[in-house]
Amino acid sequence: MLSVLFRTCVSGAVQPPVAKMSLMLSLCSSGIVEVLLCRHKARNALGYVFVSQLRNLVSALSNDSVAKVVVFRSLVPGVFCAGADLKERAGMNPAESDLFVHGLRTLMTEIASLPMPTIAAMDGAALGGGLELAMACDLRTAAYTAQMGLIETTRGLLPGAGGSQRLPRAVGLALAKELIFTGKRLGGQAALEIGLVNRAVEQNQSGDAAHGEALSLAREILPQAPVAVRLAKEAMNRGMEVDITAAMAIERMCYTRVIHTRDRKEGMAAFLEKRPPRFTGE
Repeated sequence: MLSVLFRTCVSGAVQPPVAKMSLMLSLCSSGIVEVLLCRHKARNALGYVFVSQLRNLVSALSNDSVAKVVVFRSLVPGVFCAGADLKERAGMNPAESDLFVHGLRTLMTEIASLPMPTIAAMDGAALGGGLELAMACDLRTAAYTAQMGLIETTRGLLPGAGGSQRLPRAVGLALAKELIFTGKRLGGQAALEIGLVNRAVEQNQSGDAAHGEALSLAREILPQAPVAVRLAKEAMNRGMEVDITAAMAIERMCYTRVIHTRDRKEGMAAFLEKRPPRFTGE
């Protein structure tokens, strides 16, 4: 059964996690939903049960009309996600390992396919599968002190949960090859400079600066028309995978769908009446 706790956020405050829970869901009244990773002893390593729970949670979010923005963050100090659970993986034979990684790859695709914008807040290490999780999100924030990298080649492997495909799309093919071939780790500032993260900030005393920046970014998205934002995400994601002619057809399809919304009419009315729009997501 999925171990998830729903509760209302108050000024972004987060209470200590319930013992033995590896995932929690924080539902903010403002429309920001936070996925809280809290597998403390294993540093949020992607083990079988943890991945299964996360998949169930993502499946529930995919049909959630209340969530306007989803933020993935860690409650484990100094780490976002340490990547694969190597102790668990060591007990798998090659067939079992291949099947598990296939499931992990599918999970990352499901995260990338969530209809609403998603943000990964990296206040600590995001290595291997941890960075693949962050790259499955639309946007990323990081503390300068965070460490991230696809380090699989240092373990005799290659990125298997989408990293070999998403990193080149994020930073370019040549740079992605260098980072994967060398297993290099980057800090938040370096990640910002190459476009791997959207925003990077100095870490604060409470160790949650990237989370604060992620919430700030989420609040910039919230006032916009929810249907338009979701369709813009669909148009960009689908358009990136096809040639420009097909991409233009996808844009037209998404644009046609948004024309008929009440929010589009409200946006036009607000402009003419010189007032802020009051979007309802309809």
